[in-house]
Amino acid sequence: MAKLYFHYSSMNAGKSTALLQANHNYIERGMRPILYTAALDDRDGQGKIRSRIGIEEKAETFANGDDLYQLVKDMNGVRRVDCLLIDEAQFLNKDQVAQLGRLVDEEGIPVLTYGIRTDFLGEAFEGSRYLMAWADEIKEIKTICHCGKKATMNARVDASGKMEKEGEQIEIGGNERYVSLCRSCFAKGQTGL
Repeated sequence: MAKLYFHYSSMNAGKSTALLQANHNYIERGMRPILYTAALDDRDGQGKIRSRIGIEEKAETFANGDDLYQLVKDMNGVRRVDCLLIDEAQFLNKDQVAQLGRLVDEEGIPVLTYGIRTDFLGEAFEGSRYLMAWADEIKEIKTICHCGKKATMNARVDASGKMEKEGEQIEIGGNERYVSLCRSCFAKGQTGL
């Protein structure tokens, strides 16, 4: 039975690695997964999912106005889609999360999404908020803070390693701009850098 899954974590926990492993597992069994990532995340080139450990795959991209239900349904009409894997799921909007639910419920396509739960201020992203509310299964992918506790927060840091407390919610970046922290270190502004 198809389900909508949300795998979440703070930055640098291995979400993309887990997604690429799931993709490999489907392909190894002779199935056809479709990969999507956010169009606005072009750090590694447009339409590419890349893990920090160096593995990567090409992917379709989604933008704010895209109807994911219709796009995947159309693909499925040409060649069977056995699974939909979505990286950077925090950048989905409410309508797109509902569309993913329709793919599961009406088309029987499992949807596995991977993303961060909160931004650098500790506020939920729209996509993550609705995935937390509507997903059939929610799984945390864990990583650790510099202090050794479980990291649950994402801090945006400047060039000197100091936490930033204002700015746009979305700023694409990697280890040079973000660090995963436990709630306590986040509250104290202790980045470990």
